[in-house]
Amino acid sequence: MSTCARTEIFGLAEDGGTARTGAIRLLSELGGFDAESLAGETYFYQGEAALTHLFRVAASLESPIVGEPEVTGQFRDAVRIATAHEHVGGGLSTVIQAANAAAKRIRSETSIGERSVSMAACASQVARDVQGDLSRVSAVLVTGGEMGELIVDQLRAAGLKRLIVIARSRARAEIGARRYDCHFGVLDDLTDLLPDTDIVVTSLGAGRHLFDRGMAQTALARRRRRPMLFLDAAIPSDVDPAVNDLDGAFVYSLDDLERIALEGRSSRDRAAEDAESIVGEEIERFRRVAAERSATPAVTALRAHFERVRSDILAESSKVDPALDEATRRLVNRLLHAPSEALRALSASDDPAGLRAEELLRYLFDIESGQPNDRDSGTEEEKKS
Repeated sequence: MSTCARTEIFGLAEDGGTARTGAIRLLSELGGFDAESLAGETYFYQGEAALTHLFRVAASLESPIVGEPEVTGQFRDAVRIATAHEHVGGGLSTVIQAANAAAKRIRSETSIGERSVSMAACASQVARDVQGDLSRVSAVLVTGGEMGELIVDQLRAAGLKRLIVIARSRARAEIGARRYDCHFGVLDDLTDLLPDTDIVVTSLGAGRHLFDRGMAQTALARRRRRPMLFLDAAIPSDVDPAVNDLDGAFVYSLDDLERIALEGRSSRDRAAEDAESIVGEEIERFRRVAAERSATPAVTALRAHFERVRSDILAESSKVDPALDEATRRLVNRLLHAPSEALRALSASDDPAGLRAEELLRYLFDIESGQPNDRDSGTEEEKKS
């Protein structure tokens, strides 16, 4: 999964250290970096820590802007692509489904998901405060992230008509321009476009300042000091903070927009706490289900053993009475129901007694681990029980 802030690899492996080495080697080969130097720039989680991190990423709690919808879409796309290339097995798929369930709960039960939209709405209000009637002004969108597009959507809804989309490549810019039915250009065009631009919305995160003090100062001089608004939705920033010191220049970063959007620190903390609580609940639910599933082979083996004994005894009779067959089958099911449920409950509680109970059952009834027919033995009703 690759976003503006991270590139991560999620997977299941028998040996975490070997998996980490392989992942770093793969990334270094793809990026043309030295594996040893790249290793110092990576972080690595495994076990419970990795599970928690995956849930938080899927729910957009690890994002620079907590709750931004773009990350949710990027996570979904990464899963889709990996699945198409047969890189998502059953175990990883189960983890991903649980992470998506947690993310869905967070978006429906907390206000976290509303923050990005509210920040875009605040950007639109700032634009009206600085420039007035938006139908009379022109804007440039340096595209690269969804937040920039969310802001432009709000500006358009508020009356903005004149827009130019800028991207690294003409192909990417043209795709963005089709969405807004407007003109497009590339980064080299910015210097010429800036003097006629009233609002700059940028979300590229180029790793350098696309708009520095000198560039903005030249544009303002040609504009005869007519105000310019820079809405910088990029991480890292595309606009040099020094631009804000110029007369007629107004720079709003994501932090500024977030500060305006939030009614207070308490509301943000409350939403974040609720989201973290949901992550904890969903991880616990996942662990419980996984533990119960791990007990299933032992339960199935026990039932298969009893079924074989029952069948052998009935086979000793020259004539099998259907009523007797049904009665003995129901008797076995009732006798095994309580110990089966107890074994599942012990496994789900992470109690070491669960493992000891399973070992004791196998010892008492002489049941071997991993019998080939254990999973397939028994009637449908027994399997459901």
